[in-house]
Amino acid sequence: MSKNIESHLSEDREFKPSKEFSKKARVSSMAQYKRMHKESVEKPHVFWAREAKELSWDKKWGKVLDWKAPYAKWFVGGKTNVCVNCVDRHVDEGRGNKAAIIWEGEPGDKRTLTYSQLQREVCKFANVLEANGVKSKDRVLIYMPMVVEATVAMLACARIGAVHSIVFGGFSAESIKDRLDDSKATCVITADGGWRRGGVVDLKANVDEALKKDKIVKTVIVLERTGNKVKMKRGRDVWWHDETAKVAGTHKAKFFDSEHPLFILYTSGSTGKPKGILHTTGGYMVNTYATCKYIFDMRDDDVYWCTADVGWITGHSYITYGPMLNGVTQVMYEGAPNFPDFSRFWQIVEDYGVSIFYTAPTAIRAFIKAGDELVEKHDLSSLRLLGTVGEPINPEAWMWYYKKIGGGRCPIVDTWWQTETGAIMISPMPGCTPIRPGTATMPFFGVDAAILDEEGKECKANEGGRLVIRKPWPGMLRTIYGDKKRYKDTYWSDYPGMYTAGDGAIRDKKGNFTIVGRLDDVLNVSGHRLGTAEVESALVSHKAVAEAAVVGRPHEIKGQAVVAFVSLKTGIEGTDELLKEVRNHVGKVIGAIAKPDDVYFTPALPKTRSGKIMRRLLKELVATGKVTGNMTTLEDISVVKSLEKLVKKK
Repeated sequence: MSKNIESHLSEDREFKPSKEFSKKARVSSMAQYKRMHKESVEKPHVFWAREAKELSWDKKWGKVLDWKAPYAKWFVGGKTNVCVNCVDRHVDEGRGNKAAIIWEGEPGDKRTLTYSQLQREVCKFANVLEANGVKSKDRVLIYMPMVVEATVAMLACARIGAVHSIVFGGFSAESIKDRLDDSKATCVITADGGWRRGGVVDLKANVDEALKKDKIVKTVIVLERTGNKVKMKRGRDVWWHDETAKVAGTHKAKFFDSEHPLFILYTSGSTGKPKGILHTTGGYMVNTYATCKYIFDMRDDDVYWCTADVGWITGHSYITYGPMLNGVTQVMYEGAPNFPDFSRFWQIVEDYGVSIFYTAPTAIRAFIKAGDELVEKHDLSSLRLLGTVGEPINPEAWMWYYKKIGGGRCPIVDTWWQTETGAIMISPMPGCTPIRPGTATMPFFGVDAAILDEEGKECKANEGGRLVIRKPWPGMLRTIYGDKKRYKDTYWSDYPGMYTAGDGAIRDKKGNFTIVGRLDDVLNVSGHRLGTAEVESALVSHKAVAEAAVVGRPHEIKGQAVVAFVSLKTGIEGTDELLKEVRNHVGKVIGAIAKPDDVYFTPALPKTRSGKIMRRLLKELVATGKVTGNMTTLEDISVVKSLEKLVKKK
């Protein structure tokens, strides 16, 4: 990375919330925001104690924060239960008959659970887990479609103190195996299958493949969802419906220390091995509660819909935990946004009167491409607030979202955060922040964000650099599971005592942050982070491949497309058939999301004299079709010339 990132984008359009929206909002003026933010950064013990008191604690904390960089403990000595706060608290306070989840399956089947009904389902499944030998701190791997039971499983784990680790349903058997090996999970929760674009994703078969040599998993609990034929291993595999029929619908929750582990979620890194991000109980609970309350301005009559999958951090923080801590009614949808066509989302918004809608820029770009007529035939007047998540949104997509979906009346909260941060870090406050398209705007409460150059000096206005967080926040990751050294090296080694996000950013004269993308070799494909090293490892594991380099190129729908440059072993010809085989191999090893969009077979890769692949040149090549950057350290310049011809030819 150069010392500073240059900004060539000039965005002067600015949109202020309506007086009507501001009047009702929890944060209604910039003066109020600045006052609250100042207190939250300068007196975090006062600010966060006030937020935490709105939730239920079995034992109050003795100290709000214990910080010995890079390790934080929040609400030290406090005891609570996240599940009790998400479910039982609302029932106890008289909101048991309120709809908690309105669910729709891809084929069109529907289901609504009130908070009382959800409580019963969670209690039953907590009993099932305990009956199958799952104890506090045991790891439970969840590999489920987007069904109510996925959230029930998460909440049941939290209720008994088990640590859930969710694997996205689009990942392969190899990805499941990697996460089982690392987490040492003793129980797997899955389904026979899940619906996706009219077809069945065979989830149980992937679990069976992953468990072929496993000796740690004792129980596999299988939900019957699609009715596809599955193999059940006697003594290990049990059906969800059989197990829940055996147990009571009540369960006495246990309370756990504020730093009790809540979940491990694996995310890609710049090395091949995924990182198990560990989040704990109290701080994460308070942070997700507060971000939902203020950023989504949640109120009692809202119908909220986050279109993410529970397999990603957005599904943890802004489907299962944050909204339920706020007692909101939310929509869950199982399938693809384009099944049977791209009007499906807007039909759901109309049918259920969705008022808060939170989705990814990838989806928005796909909707734009599909055509306005699919939007215009639906009544979207129930919407009052829109949000984006997963990657920076380009200004023109933002404008389409604002005008076509929000009718020019809905503020957009363009949120920046990560698996590691646990909760939203930078976002507009919908009741007061003047918004510029494509800009994440201001830090959330408790977030001391800055942009630094390589020497650690704070960058000037409109001068880009590395985004850092200078003080701890409640929802922050506590470590990388089983690897403290990697935790320190990855997030805390660039600047003493500061968290390095790995993203580049620019701040304008008004203090608005614009995120410009990853600084490491992590791709952002459809809002999902993929480590290039992980994809390269998958490619090289194919018997015909000698070496591979993976980069991203701009893609109008997905944000970034995966491009692979592959050197084959001597004597092997790069046929179209082999190209397909190599792509499918990556899909088998990692998952369909990682399949390269483009594969170039090349005799050699551009390397420095020390043998390091110069991905910078490959990135420039796939983005522009030629290489003009500095090639002085290149071992053989003719390699670049041949690659230019190869890319141009395709």
